Amino acid sequence: MDGKDLTKKEQGAVESTRNLRQVTPLVDIYENDDEILLHAEMPGVKKDDITVNIDNGNLTLSGVRSIVHDGAADWEEFGDVEYQRVFSVPQTIDIKKVNAELKGGILALHLPKSEAAKPKQIKIKAG
Repeated sequence: MDGKDLTKKEQGAVESTRNLRQVTPLVDIYENDDEILLHAEMPGVKKDDITVNIDNGNLTLSGVRSIVHDGAADWEEFGDVEYQRVFSVPQTIDIKKVNAELKGGILALHLPKSEAAKPKQIKIKAG
């Protein structure tokens, strides 16, 4: 991947509607002939608390981790957070086939390429 298709977008980041500490999730991005695969680290976030949106060339990931507290805290460093990250995505993504799965705190987002964007080998005929 040459970095032009899927790039980090700092400007226009998602505006938080809650008063939570915001964290940028760590990501790994892989590309092959069929898809772009994005892994985002969101430990402690439940599937129902994650939002993935693709709109007008922007991919927005957000998720909220809420910790249930038992008793009074003597020391607290591991609290509620909101994970947020925005990327620019190529227009060649087949949005209807995008899927995501959450396992072990890692969100795996599969962004399939449209047929027109996949590399094709041209068969040469003998003359």
